[in-house]
Amino acid sequence: MGSTGSLLRAAFLRWVGYLALWVALIGLDPLDLVVGGLAAAVATWASLRLLPPGVHPVRPAALPRLVLRFLGQSVSAGIDVARRVFSPSMSLQPGFLQYPTNYRRGPARNAFASITSLLPGTLAVRDDEEGLLYHCLDLDQPVAAELASEEADICRALPGAAR
Repeated sequence: MGSTGSLLRAAFLRWVGYLALWVALIGLDPLDLVVGGLAAAVATWASLRLLPPGVHPVRPAALPRLVLRFLGQSVSAGIDVARRVFSPSMSLQPGFLQYPTNYRRGPARNAFASITSLLPGTLAVRDDEEGLLYHCLDLDQPVAAELASEEADICRALPGAAR
């Protein structure tokens, strides 16, 4: 199976994934399935243009840990924000942190910046040769250590994405 075969396999798997997402959000009504199939085809075409198959290999065995960590951090972020809202007297040390990531500039680094912007109190605001610049809600927190831990997990799931 050559390059065309792997492209067709990737296109089919992506289309199925997008259609499954559509069904989860919209439902199984026959007319909705037709529209969902078309939407999945357009999304598949765009994803193949933006991230061709084989560019960043994925280790499926490492994905569950990454997903569970992401879900845990999402809950933690929600609790942290609620705690800060209901306790405005909490001291904060907002500021910026330069993080020298191991990712080359490109899709993997963008994904890392997006995922880590969901950590409690962090937001990637600049990407340059030195790394990623984060705005942090509280610099007294171990932000750099959390970023390093997240980077290690993502590197396990996406081998070859780092330098």
